[in-house]
Amino acid sequence: MEAPGAPGIPPTWTSSDKDMVGASLGPSRLWFTVGHGIVNEVYWPRVDLPQIRDLGFIVADGKGFWSEVKRGADYTIATPGPGIPAVQILHRHSRFELALRIAPDPDRDVLLVELDLKGDPDLAPYALLAPHLGGTGSGNRAEVFTNRGRVVLCAEQGPFGLALAAADPGQRDAWRGASAGYVGISDGWQDFARNGVMTWAYDRAGPGNVALMGKLPRRSVLALGFGSGKEAAATLAISALARPFEAVWREQVRAWQAWHTEKAHATGLPGEFHEQVHLSAMVLKAHQDKTYPGAMVASLSVPWGNSTDDPGGYHLVWPRDLVESAGALLELGAAEEARDALRYLIATQLDDGRWAQNQWLGGTPRWGGIQLDEVGFPVLLAAALAEREALGGIEAQDMVRRALAYLVRHGPATEQDRWEETAGINPFTLAVAIAALVAGAEFLDEAERGDVLLLADDWNARIEEW
Repeated sequence: MEAPGAPGIPPTWTSSDKDMVGASLGPSRLWFTVGHGIVNEVYWPRVDLPQIRDLGFIVADGKGFWSEVKRGADYTIATPGPGIPAVQILHRHSRFELALRIAPDPDRDVLLVELDLKGDPDLAPYALLAPHLGGTGSGNRAEVFTNRGRVVLCAEQGPFGLALAAADPGQRDAWRGASAGYVGISDGWQDFARNGVMTWAYDRAGPGNVALMGKLPRRSVLALGFGSGKEAAATLAISALARPFEAVWREQVRAWQAWHTEKAHATGLPGEFHEQVHLSAMVLKAHQDKTYPGAMVASLSVPWGNSTDDPGGYHLVWPRDLVESAGALLELGAAEEARDALRYLIATQLDDGRWAQNQWLGGTPRWGGIQLDEVGFPVLLAAALAEREALGGIEAQDMVRRALAYLVRHGPATEQDRWEETAGINPFTLAVAIAALVAGAEFLDEAERGDVLLLADDWNARIEEW
């Protein structure tokens, strides 16, 4: 049966107020975020492509009482150690406790969520899923789909598909009822808001702003899989459930512990800072893409997302943010990650020597501004690697020369400077440009070097005047 209310209310993203971000260190091409105690955007197969708005839960007794856990605001988050993106969440209510554990499958494009509901025996959990396939809440199709005898909550749009499968402790199909609907009209949340219980059981909704809901047993594991269509996503999700959640959890923890031991060194810092170093290192690593090695988005979030369906957000590459992140990884000892960032920047440098203000991972510009610090920063990364004799065979001279030529021709002021909106000069941009001229001069021949250093001296002498 088709759900009524097409196409639903205008779609939005969720808040960019995040509790956690994470990813697997295995071949899985999936990145997840947590906010308000539930899963928010999941990015797949690249860090610039969010595919859902959120995956949350309602707890209800079937007699009129119901509580959406993300609105309760009484929850705690823990991890097995600093900088380990395996997430434990405990939601508390006077009638129940809902414990969640979240971890990605290391080998599949699947996010796993284990849930355990305790308290009033009349209560049951319900999962709510809002697909935003292809980076938008418009034009999605949702379906309660039976895949080879197993119920799966699915959605499709264009070349993207997702599937939410569920398993009980015996790894059997765990759905106890499901429905698809249009957000704001016939979705599961509206069912509870109007009726106090789950009464609707629509098979399909779409195209439009759609959502899915399903009833679960008090102990179960969810698998949110992604693929080229609903069948492909369902195959991945169901196969992930054929492995005990505890085994996936342990593998996620061990892999990140090993990475921190190898890469995230806090050498020379007092012990009180070690936890923060490991946490920061994980956040940086979790923002790296796997299709485009070296590419990192500014943030796995959509600023002001709860008021817009803008597909851009902060999940774009800003050369400034990329170099600052790569520099931090280099300081930790992750030189290969920093080299990959430099290779990516070399590949995406524009003909005139600059870089786009920001861009999708493949190099297509998103916004068209010109910011001088974003021309200087890649030069500083090349210089930092060269100082450590860590270029690893990268020939950076041509990139540096072209970037410095742009600085010389167009500096020291650019059309966008102060908070990406106002033309002029500010001390930060000027400092980056001067430092790039000085550090980049080492890559030039002697005649060019002298001219570049003279210009750097001139700009430096005029800071107070400007």
